[in-house]
Amino acid sequence: MRNPALTKIVQKITVYAKKGEKVKQALKRDGRFMNIIFKKTCALFHMKTEVNTEMSNLVDDLDGNTYQIILLSKSSPPDSQPGSLDDAYMMSSESQRSDSDENKDPSQQSTITESVNDNAPQSKLELNGNTAPEKILRKIPLAQKIQNHLSSEFEHSVKKMKTVSKLSRIQNIMRVEYGKNDQTCREVKTMKKLMDLSNSVCHVRINGSAAGTGFLLFDNFALTNGHVLKDIYNENRKELDERVTVHFSFESLDQVVGGQDSTGEMEVEEVAGFEYCPDASGHMYDWALLRLSANQTLPTGLLTHFGFLPKSGGICIIGHPDGGVKKIDPCLIIPSEKRNQVVEKSCHENQGHIQLVTRNFFEGVAESVQRNTQVLTYESCFYFGSSGSPVFDRHCRVVAMHSGGYDYQSAKGETQSVIEFGYCLSDILEHIIVQLVQRGRSDVLKSYLACSYAHHQNVMSNVKKLVESRNFTAFKNVVNSSVDINDESLQKFFEFFSLKEESVPMDISY
Repeated sequence: MRNPALTKIVQKITVYAKKGEKVKQALKRDGRFMNIIFKKTCALFHMKTEVNTEMSNLVDDLDGNTYQIILLSKSSPPDSQPGSLDDAYMMSSESQRSDSDENKDPSQQSTITESVNDNAPQSKLELNGNTAPEKILRKIPLAQKIQNHLSSEFEHSVKKMKTVSKLSRIQNIMRVEYGKNDQTCREVKTMKKLMDLSNSVCHVRINGSAAGTGFLLFDNFALTNGHVLKDIYNENRKELDERVTVHFSFESLDQVVGGQDSTGEMEVEEVAGFEYCPDASGHMYDWALLRLSANQTLPTGLLTHFGFLPKSGGICIIGHPDGGVKKIDPCLIIPSEKRNQVVEKSCHENQGHIQLVTRNFFEGVAESVQRNTQVLTYESCFYFGSSGSPVFDRHCRVVAMHSGGYDYQSAKGETQSVIEFGYCLSDILEHIIVQLVQRGRSDVLKSYLACSYAHHQNVMSNVKKLVESRNFTAFKNVVNSSVDINDESLQKFFEFFSLKEESVPMDISY
């Protein structure tokens, strides 16, 4: 490569060619390759078929394939046929490039742009092929327009470079706001409590392979993301197509023997509730409620530690990132009004690799995080495999379920994320209750009602508002036909939804 720095950033490059061109012609016109590959006998080596393609071959059948340029011989390649198109077409650019690219210090190499003199005499190619032109100069189409555009872009770039000091000041503020500070520190008693609660976090596996994270919610029902199971769950039949298990004690690689870990393995008997779609308002819902086998001792359900979303402060995520052992990540909430600043900061840090990550990507992220106001946003190192992890606030209350992020590949090929998000647990609970009622799952509803927690009545009131605002007819029909239910907890539940809100009479003075 003419620019050695490119080989440190990318392993493959794409070369565009026109039909009817020869390989040599296309590579020369590309301009990124050193002249030595044209002076020696080289060829394209197909990585899979191990077939060589000579430089004199046409490019017509090479589209979409991956090749490696190899040296066949140090001798000069055979001369092209007299008057060949590739030699004639590329003669100008060949003569303009330095023949000593391989001898240059890479730091001294530069891109050379030459304008063509409109009045310069041009040699004409003889069609009989008896004479090859010594040099052909061709006028670049729209040369003046291109030059004006490049000049304008250059001036714009210089102006942006002059404003770097102002941007860095903003980013210094961001570093203070979102750096390591006292909000991410935890008292020992808080960490001890989180360690106890971590026993309720499980590793979700499909046919023995890591698929995501989950946590015991109540009784023998665990919660994870819907997208973790969406490819193996048939919503019409309400059945899993593959074997799913959860593991609550996968905390060390020493537990894995022969690639398998059966310690604390529990079968998922059924998917009691599932949602992976946006609701009527366009808000995405992504959850799955799993019934576990009840023949083993289970940890404490985290519903008793439920809490509503905080607006700011420190949080902790506990899960299985990259499908590995259980980990904990203390991080900070990014308030909705600060989200665009975090996206802009990430965009600025990746300006040097614009060929890999475009600004359009970051603009799309900024638009998305501003639109999804109902999610909790933060910066975390938990990526793939951690979907379904519980998110705890500073009081060790479960407030959200870690669900995704906006990831990209860095210049080093590493997976990075601009910003991560989790779905509010209170919203998930409301939809779980609505779905259980609509599907007539009184057995699961009884297990839920048997779990007493501080904010139960608040959640019930929110469900009632949701049913009225969306006019869930199926829910109302079940409530109206529930007169013969014998279970006391279910009777109270349905009575609550049967009661009409009493309107307060207006005090009118005459």
